[in-house]
Amino acid sequence: MSLLDVLKTAIWSLGSNKLRSGLTLLGIIIGVTAVIALMTIGRGVQQGITSRIEAQGANLLFVQPGATTTGGVSSGQGSASTLTLADAFALVDPIFAPSIKAAAPQIATNAQIVAGRENTNVQVIGITPEYGPVRNAVIEHGLFISQADLQANSQVAVLSASVSEELYGLLSPVGQTVRINGRQFTVVGVLEDNSVGFGQSRQVLIPITTAYYRLTAQRTAQGGVSVQSINVQAKNREVMTDAEIEVATILRLRHRITGDDDFIISSQQGLIETLNETTNALVIFLGTVAGISLFVGGIGVMNIMLVSVTERTREIGIRKAIGAKRRDILFQFITEAIILTMSGGFIGLVIGLSTGPLLNGRTLIGPRPIETGFSLDIAIIALVVSGAIGLFSGIYPALRAARMHPIDALRYE
Repeated sequence: MSLLDVLKTAIWSLGSNKLRSGLTLLGIIIGVTAVIALMTIGRGVQQGITSRIEAQGANLLFVQPGATTTGGVSSGQGSASTLTLADAFALVDPIFAPSIKAAAPQIATNAQIVAGRENTNVQVIGITPEYGPVRNAVIEHGLFISQADLQANSQVAVLSASVSEELYGLLSPVGQTVRINGRQFTVVGVLEDNSVGFGQSRQVLIPITTAYYRLTAQRTAQGGVSVQSINVQAKNREVMTDAEIEVATILRLRHRITGDDDFIISSQQGLIETLNETTNALVIFLGTVAGISLFVGGIGVMNIMLVSVTERTREIGIRKAIGAKRRDILFQFITEAIILTMSGGFIGLVIGLSTGPLLNGRTLIGPRPIETGFSLDIAIIALVVSGAIGLFSGIYPALRAARMHPIDALRYE
């Protein structure tokens, strides 16, 4: 029996029971659609997180103080006060650090900001002018923190767009005064919506010296202005490793370190890789959950194929009586199961591909719109799994049909 004859017979058999075949297809269609839709959403979340992190500055290294230890117990990363403003300035040295483009130290604290009758809690970040180009902080209107503000410990502030809207609505806050932890600041600028740190849209930027002397009231043992972290921008991605070595060398020399480092260096790429690992687990989890419905659809296919074998017992007996071999019967029923599941897979693929663009950009849960990201491997996985389920679902019914004795099959009523 040729392959073409097998395919024609399989299609005729499935077409003779259109309603039953359609209902069986429905389980596979729902399963494949769910797999593609959920994995597309998960991939979109992954791509969105990566792009938002990269938008905050490329080629970044993050330098933080090490942990303090009291009685043998560590207080955690960043708990020590070992980095200073002078350390940040020392990192931008064309001789000792040729791979470093800029360094932007910062101090962060939570505070209450009040404007007239409106007030809210925000993250206040003390920065230098270098923070803008290093972290891609773009001014929507007004001015950014200047070197003169730094030297004069000026009480000026730059609001993120969300904070500005909450306090002033559609009015421009530039030139207005706000109170941060009871101290009066003049608003000099507003940042664009996408110019704030990942997951930190409620920010207020002020000069780092003002944050240190007016809001934090902390000192280092070595004197000077202590900072919580330093954002270091390498000249390009190819020299990231060199930049990290240069940062470590300069800080070890400045801090006179002979043992363990009193600072920790991490990279933007390391953060992206960590988040990608997490979101990959999310994508796999979503795909697995959706795959359960596909598996249930496969059980439905097996059930229908068993019913079909029972209904076509006399047909099987006649075919065997006129010379059909076991492998012909086996191949016939397996082909029918695979055609059934692959047809459902293709229909589910089309529906799943249509679902992604429909959901993309829509806000269903939470304030952020859904992002979708389709890739060819998702479609290939869905179709391969559909075919595998067809093969798995058809083997037992096909074996049952192939093992029938022709005389017993002809006698079956």
